[in-house]
Amino acid sequence: MNEITVQELRSREGVPLIDVREEHEFAAGHVPGAVNLPMSELGARLGELPAEPFDVICEVGGRSGRVVEVLTERGYEATNVAGGTSAWRAAGLEVEA
Repeated sequence: MNEITVQELRSREGVPLIDVREEHEFAAGHVPGAVNLPMSELGARLGELPAEPFDVICEVGGRSGRVVEVLTERGYEATNVAGGTSAWRAAGLEVEA
């Protein structure tokens, strides 16, 4: 599975970021620029995923890791963000609410 750190995510440009947490989690604070596609709705919303390579984030990396594994098997170029939004906050990086 492809994986990056929050520091690597911070320096990436032009790569879409999909946040697979539930809507209430996303609303409470997310990485700037992230798009919310909850894991619980993803199967019905596959058409909303980017055609180009993209990153996937959740709170600590577990859900996003599972999503990346499944999407990679389906031919998507997805990369997990290790540590998730928690690691982003712990690094002192800004979140949007």
